[in-house]
Amino acid sequence: MNNEPDQVTPPTNNVTPINCMTGAVISGGMAFALYSLMMAIAITFAHKPIHSDNQIVINLAAAVRTLVVGVVALGTGLFAIVTIGLIALGGQLLIQQLLKPKNS
Repeated sequence: MNNEPDQVTPPTNNVTPINCMTGAVISGGMAFALYSLMMAIAITFAHKPIHSDNQIVINLAAAVRTLVVGVVALGTGLFAIVTIGLIALGGQLLIQQLLKPKNS
């Protein structure tokens, strides 16, 4: 057995504006897809009313429909906020690169 400690190289953290914009495009695409899904679900629920005389069934169905649309809306908002953050980070990195003095 080898008693020498393994040398672990620290990870390099090279964040570039290109990486940020690529992530923003992916996140924005997912936000748009979730938004489209949310609208389709909401329209489907609106066109199919609950047919029941039992008040408990009506309340439970309304609660489930609200939760389904709410969870998808939460995902949409999350991905939209991530998209905005990545665009802002990419812009900040781009400005920092443009303002940094060039070393020859």
